[in-house]
Amino acid sequence: MDYIIIDLEWNQCPTGRDQGEKDLVFEIIEIGAVKLDENRKLKGKFHGLIKPQVYREIHQKTWEIIHIDKQDLEQGESFETVVKDFFAWCGEDYRFGTWGPMDLIELQKNMEYFKVEGAFQKPFFYYDIQKLFALETEGRKNPHTLEYAVDYYGLEHEEAFHRALADAQYTARVFQRMNEGMIKRYFSIDYYHNPKSEADEVYVDYGNYSKFISKEYGSKEEALKDRKIRRLQCFRCGSTVRKRVNWFSNSVKKNYYCLGYCPEHGYLKGRIRVNKTKEGRYFVVKIVSQLSKEGAKEIRKKYKELEL
Repeated sequence: MDYIIIDLEWNQCPTGRDQGEKDLVFEIIEIGAVKLDENRKLKGKFHGLIKPQVYREIHQKTWEIIHIDKQDLEQGESFETVVKDFFAWCGEDYRFGTWGPMDLIELQKNMEYFKVEGAFQKPFFYYDIQKLFALETEGRKNPHTLEYAVDYYGLEHEEAFHRALADAQYTARVFQRMNEGMIKRYFSIDYYHNPKSEADEVYVDYGNYSKFISKEYGSKEEALKDRKIRRLQCFRCGSTVRKRVNWFSNSVKKNYYCLGYCPEHGYLKGRIRVNKTKEGRYFVVKIVSQLSKEGAKEIRKKYKELEL
């Protein structure tokens, strides 16, 4: 399997997001990618400039960050042509790697808008190298800039940042420095094309936590009433555990938490996030993780604060 390390640059409506296309807030104008083999050795590079078809003028912020010449963009190919060439270059057996999740989301949005058939597997697994870097260097999900990671490893600044191919190359070099076990263990899951039915649901055991992505529901209330969603299971032994603190929501009601205790493996924290699809349906991402006694006290404290 190859690794495709991708970076995108995009433009937006020069008069503000509210004035732009509802289904295309960001229009991709540049694709850069590096292909690494299974041993993370350089195998190839891809670069494509895309002639804008929706936002013909460059937004001021876009210009300030990436300095793409308008004349160069006018010589670019259409999005449809570049992205088809890109997927042909990717080959048959690969997994994407990006600095953060946004590039792959915007790639899929642009492909839908321009009606380009995708080659994404379902469920769509990829490597969030920004998250992997934080986990390896700090042991927690603490987002840093790509430039910070490059400096952390003492890599040379051979090209300016914020151009697609340059950033893809920097990201690939950071990726090459990472522990193999970390990479294999902590892959990410893209939710843009979420599971539609029970047969499509996704469950992943990461070793110290588990993630479940549910089917779609007609309403948020329907999702939260489902026993499968409310049940708390120990991901280490598979047993259903008794909840010490039942599900409760934070102040903005985006996340729901609970606290359970497995007699064999200790405290467990459940976290539910209900996501709304663009079609107006709902699906749930549930994460169950191990928790220390101190962490359990924090959950209880949050719950009591909401009762006051």
